[in-house]
Amino acid sequence: MTTTGATSTTTTTTAATSTTFGVTTTTTPATTTTSLSTTTTLAGQPVDLGPADGDVLMVMGVAHDDVLNLRTGPGVGQSILDGIEPTYMGLIAAGETRQLPGSFWTKVDHAGTTGWVNLRYVGYSGDVADVTAQVVAELGSNPSASSMTELGMLVAEAMSGEATSPAIVQVSPVTTGDLGEVSFDVVGLDDDAVTGVRLHVFGEPDDGGFTLKTVEIMAICGRGVDEGACV
Repeated sequence: MTTTGATSTTTTTTAATSTTFGVTTTTTPATTTTSLSTTTTLAGQPVDLGPADGDVLMVMGVAHDDVLNLRTGPGVGQSILDGIEPTYMGLIAAGETRQLPGSFWTKVDHAGTTGWVNLRYVGYSGDVADVTAQVVAELGSNPSASSMTELGMLVAEAMSGEATSPAIVQVSPVTTGDLGEVSFDVVGLDDDAVTGVRLHVFGEPDDGGFTLKTVEIMAICGRGVDEGACV
């Protein structure tokens, strides 16, 4: 993709003055404008995959103390326009994706600013369900831990299934009150449609830390979503 902008240069001819039979005449100077083109070429090659124009995307797999960089063009060498929160859900795809060596980049709008993000860190939000009973069954008992971070990790490991090399990332800070809360993403699942899940873990405080109260799971879809289901 090539972006072209016009740069103008202006040439002005000095006014001419003449006197004939006592009458002075001034000729209006002529102005000529010439456009010079400047061209910026985006890195990589366009590809016919990735989000379609207008698709709504979420950030995934970015640590809670980090951000997803929105860049002026595809590639880590491009300037950073903004940092997007790890749990942001409202990116609007522009329908352009480019392939670089080892990565894919897609163009998005973030709160009125348009730029490029690494496709690895965005997906489609799917259905939400309660999987508390499934987690307890996987672990053999209702788990407890000394902290919400540790409890969340136990849950995430239980829900990573038999994925070859899943990445488990804490995407929200721990909050505490009547219940403790934390969210983890498990991404890199061995499924083209469901690329990951987001786990919202609630723990009940006890003398030794926290005991699992509830787990909500949201599917993170890789190709698209239809009425909440990954396609």
